[in-house]
Amino acid sequence: MHVNPTDELPVAVIGAGAAGLLAALTAARAGAPVILIERTTDGGRKILISGGGRCNILPSVAELERFVTDSSMNTLKRMLRAWPVDQQKAFFERELAMRLVLEEESGKLFPETDKARDVRDRLVARVREAGARIWLGATVADVTPAADGAPWTVAMQGAPPLSASAVVLATGGLSVPATGSDGIGLAIARRLGHEIHTTYPALTPLLAEPAVHADLAGVSLDVTLQAPGARPRFSTKGGFLFTHRGYSGPTVLDASHLAVRSLVQGKERQPLTARWTARDFDAWETALTQSRGPVGALVSRELPARLAARIMEEAGVDPADSLARLEREPRRRLATLLADYPLPWTGDEGYRKAEVTGGGLELSEVDPGTLESRRHPGLFFCGEMLDAFGPIGGHNFMWAWATGRAAGLGAAASASARR
Repeated sequence: MHVNPTDELPVAVIGAGAAGLLAALTAARAGAPVILIERTTDGGRKILISGGGRCNILPSVAELERFVTDSSMNTLKRMLRAWPVDQQKAFFERELAMRLVLEEESGKLFPETDKARDVRDRLVARVREAGARIWLGATVADVTPAADGAPWTVAMQGAPPLSASAVVLATGGLSVPATGSDGIGLAIARRLGHEIHTTYPALTPLLAEPAVHADLAGVSLDVTLQAPGARPRFSTKGGFLFTHRGYSGPTVLDASHLAVRSLVQGKERQPLTARWTARDFDAWETALTQSRGPVGALVSRELPARLAARIMEEAGVDPADSLARLEREPRRRLATLLADYPLPWTGDEGYRKAEVTGGGLELSEVDPGTLESRRHPGLFFCGEMLDAFGPIGGHNFMWAWATGRAAGLGAAASASARR
């Protein structure tokens, strides 16, 4: 692990996740000597678990307006537009030597092999082929800035320090700690004087205590989830899943940051409401008024049987009641629960199941083109460490790939300028 002091100083990329792999590959391809340092024994573990092991590598269409940040949204968009999704798709099809296949119903792109391991392994292979060295099972303790022309120093646990011409911090955030995320990069950035927005688990399942819907566990359907009172207005459509402890599925994960942040900030819990079908309140009122036959027959045609029965029970409506004789008040209660059901969430699954970390390094702390620190020349940031995340569906990989590439190019240019 020791680097000969007579060697040309390398770019040190810390973290071999999605962003770190792209940073190392890009910097090496740009001509810089690169050492990629990874605390786990293999790297890319979030790639391995993404998409249920299939790796939703990119969205087919980038929905930039759905990204979340406490920094400048214009800066975020500028970073993403520097490497558009169609160019990323072409890059990965070339580098991975495989087509990316569109899943029509979700708009997600997957590798044609449907194996996340193929994506991870082929990226690692490209990094090695580009000439980068990879140190696996190596833990960074700290990073000391360059001063008066001296190199950067990367302190290692149980090994000699590494001198580097530039450093790329790609250590991720705090989500899914089982993959190796421990927040070390954020701690280093904070110690070096960077502004860090309060972090929180995002894209995480929600809990209900008591678990009032445990009897519906396993029921899934497409819904519209809304957040009344949220600014800007929030609405998301897609899959919803009842669990033994609460709620999950793409809509819940996408809305979870609003719920989590309301707790983190000590505010009243953010209300969330579910529209179980395409019908709004007025449409359900019309259907319940103009249809004939039993109430249960109409509702059960639109919803899974267990959910339909539960909603009618909560509305105080007997499924056998005739629609023609349904009185105004129970009819309106039923229409409300079908169109704007208040989700009784009380908490969340935290970082253990969060797909990303919300908050992080303020985007104005870096040059948006190179991702270089405005406080410490030669230091670069990318990926989940930055204050931005997108919705379910490959957007967070898109962010990791784009920022990793920019940081790698920036670090290579910085290293070249030192020579």
